[in-house]
Amino acid sequence: MSKPMKSTFVAGAVLAALALQTQPAQAAKKEKCYGVSKIGANGCAAGPGTTCAGTSTRNYQGDAWKLVEKGTCLSIELPPMADGTPRKPSLEPLKRDRPA
Repeated sequence: MSKPMKSTFVAGAVLAALALQTQPAQAAKKEKCYGVSKIGANGCAAGPGTTCAGTSTRNYQGDAWKLVEKGTCLSIELPPMADGTPRKPSLEPLKRDRPA
């Protein structure tokens, strides 16, 4: 391996290691918030009918979650449902707004 190639490889490995070290710290400051994501903007596995991130099929789908800053989930304001019922976020999966 040439010297420039080795340098690039080492630099990439160092950057990858640093990224892995900061992820747990960032994740510790976040929490899953259910019922707040828009279509296709959810975190991983939004319940039946979805496989992973970006697969929710309804806005504010109750079993779809999004990572938000810790302590902010329950204060997120959402539009009311079509019948005027208030729509609230949750730290646990919800039964509302799920696909049929």
